[in-house]
Amino acid sequence: MNILLAASEISPFAKTGGLADVVGSLPRELKKLGHDIRLIMPLYGAVQKNFKNIEDCRKPFEMTVGDNNYGGNIHVYKTSSGFPVYFIKNDILYARDGLYGNRIGNYKDNSSRFIFFCRSVIKACELLDFQPHIIHCNDWQTGLIPAYIKVKETENPFFKNTKTLYTIHNLAYQGAFWHFDMKLTGLPWSVFNSEGLEFFGMINFMKSGIFFSDAISTVSKNYSREIQTEQYSFGMEGILKKRKKDLFGITNGVDYSEWNPETDKHIRENYSVMNMAGKKNCKKDILEEFSLSCPENTPVIGLVSRLAEQKGLDLLIEAIPEILNTGAVIVLLGNGDDKYHSMLCRLSNAYRNKLSVKLEFSEPLAHKIEAGCDFFLMPSRYEPCGLNQIYSLKYGTIPIVSATGGLDDTILNYNPLTGTGNGFKFKKYTKEALLEKIAEALEITKDEKHKSQIIKNAMNCDFSWSKSAKQYDELYKKIVKKGLGAS
Repeated sequence: MNILLAASEISPFAKTGGLADVVGSLPRELKKLGHDIRLIMPLYGAVQKNFKNIEDCRKPFEMTVGDNNYGGNIHVYKTSSGFPVYFIKNDILYARDGLYGNRIGNYKDNSSRFIFFCRSVIKACELLDFQPHIIHCNDWQTGLIPAYIKVKETENPFFKNTKTLYTIHNLAYQGAFWHFDMKLTGLPWSVFNSEGLEFFGMINFMKSGIFFSDAISTVSKNYSREIQTEQYSFGMEGILKKRKKDLFGITNGVDYSEWNPETDKHIRENYSVMNMAGKKNCKKDILEEFSLSCPENTPVIGLVSRLAEQKGLDLLIEAIPEILNTGAVIVLLGNGDDKYHSMLCRLSNAYRNKLSVKLEFSEPLAHKIEAGCDFFLMPSRYEPCGLNQIYSLKYGTIPIVSATGGLDDTILNYNPLTGTGNGFKFKKYTKEALLEKIAEALEITKDEKHKSQIIKNAMNCDFSWSKSAKQYDELYKKIVKKGLGAS
């Protein structure tokens, strides 16, 4: 099949989170299954600066968005894996420092920016003479594409065989804009209603993707169930329940060519499940990186996280003093909300020899934390899939997670009686439940036999993209052959 993956960010070109990793990794496995895979995203300023081999396709076009006329162009990067990545170029809209905003907030013209992108994806297919069987859309920034295919292109023979799959990576970010932006979309006002783009009086790009796509997927099986409940749906439970038969959960894979302690170039010493000696040196390395001095047998708990409420920062900050009282030390890497920056700075000053925080993001340092820590903590309030707990498994760094979304799908609580399980997870989102599970993990792993068994179980887990790609392959075929989806 001809498959076009559309996203606002794709690794390694631009990344703010797991979306970029997914769209950057999945296509390689889909290509191996025989599909003609193409990718498309905006051409941001940082991409132009950092990637010099992007070529101009010389396919200029013009497009009116509301009262503004924008010129666009298509550029292409040819990957070593054999598929092209296309970029929509418009420097007025995309040549900025941030992808969606800056420290002040989101860009005020994000509605126009991603209306232009969604319409440009449709235009690019025609200009490149690429007729997709599937346009695989990702998150709110591409949510209008299914609407354009269903509403605007119904009489266009070029798209007569085109279906859309819409993947929800995080339902919390919906792309909601005031209703007067309807005129920017080029869509008729007749679709601004409860059975279309309207959501509490606003245009909602996420709702558009859910309503108009032929099928919807989420990034874990458990999350596909959770988002149909009031607690996790952010108001979307009604439409998601209506589309239940077209909603599928496929757990994200990870790229083991990048995240593998046997080959990782970022860590001090490589190691494997058969020879764990190098992990001790990786632990020394991470303690040096974070300027902590403690005995060799001190449990080191690591976190790499966006500092936001979703990630359980409120729970973590409340629990930190009691976690440190167990004798463990904590290293944390991440950035995000200013209030959490301030709280963590105060705590790190109060517990200088036990808590060390770096308020930044560093890919090499993230690898070092995965390799050098004994435990990896993810106390998320909700987590569509999560990738760090899967990385931790491969590195023999025992995950301690909340039982939500993809964390619940991928982590099995260790049972010392049977020797089964690959980590520890707590079910109630409370400080007490978190502390109880940390205490359990520390107590069980004092026994070297149990610790070795958990690590062995974890490192032998396989969450490679090949498994997930086969599930996407089956879903694509189901969409095309059985005609799933909205009429």
